[in-house]
Parts: sequence; structure tokens; C-alpha cells
Amino acid sequence: MSRIATIRAALEGALQPVSLELVDDSHLHAGHAGAATGRGHYSVHIVSSRFAGLTPIARHRRVYEALGALMQTDIHALSIRAQTPEEAARSR
Repeated sequence: MSRIATIRAALEGALQPVSLELVDDSHLHAGHAGAATGRGHYSVHIVSSRFAGLTPIARHRRVYEALGALMQTDIHALSIRAQTPEEAARSR
């Protein structure tokens, strides 16, 4: 399974998103000190009802919890945009 597929599966399993956009931005960070570890840089826009009532920090924590050990083994940097379905509908 590819790294993107592994990350996607972890997020889908834990947060059951109605929408999930995951982008590998690693190529933008070539030569960056963090890239030397082989871990990647990613951006995620995730829409899930599981974020209802949570602060932005709590939403990010949920994403990090969903990714678990991948944050130590596969991901160097992660840009997160976490919304409820209602918030995502308003931002379109």
C-alpha cells in the first residue's frame, strides 16, 4: 500500500469523512532538513461530522490521533484543514 493510501485509510477509518482531500507536497520541500528523513509533507482537507463542537486544536488532535504512529514514521509535516459538513457547505 502506498504512503498516501495508508494515510487515507487511517483517516477514513477513524474519522469517517464525507470528504477527504490529501495532497503529497513533499516535492515542494526537496532539500529541506526534514525531508532528509524520508518522511513526507502533506496537506489534508477533511470534512467530518466528528468535528462538530470541537475547537480547531481539538480537531487537529483528532487527526493526529487517527494517524498515530504514521506521524513518527511517514509524516514530517502536515497542514490540516478540518471542517464539519455544515462549515464546508458555507465555505463553497
